[in-house]
Amino acid sequence: VQLQASGGGLVQAGGSLRLSCAASARTINGYTVGWFRQAPGKEREFVAAMFRSTGRAYYSDSVKGRFTISRDNAKMMVYLQMNSLELADTAVYYCAADSRLILSSVSLPREYDYWGQETLVTVSS
Repeated sequence: VQLQASGGGLVQAGGSLRLSCAASARTINGYTVGWFRQAPGKEREFVAAMFRSTGRAYYSDSVKGRFTISRDNAKMMVYLQMNSLELADTAVYYCAADSRLILSSVSLPREYDYWGQETLVTVSS
């Protein structure tokens, strides 16, 4: 599976952005898809994921209520709608996918086999 993330940019605090992740594969129906981010000098951290079998979404506490992950299997697209952006959301964002990880591992970057390239989100004051 090849993934390509896009949609990053510069936005003022309180604004919104939607990130997109295009998957190049026969199907992503059987894949858990996730978004991660990495700020300068920090480790890559979990943002959101949608588990493959249930379609249920999971979020980090820092984005819960502000970000929404969604997927369109027919178009093989994954989205991250980001609202009420904060300065702390500034980071490079990555989409990821995996077909085998278990539910308890959705937030662990090391459990994802497939990664897209980064897209930079910069939130200004």
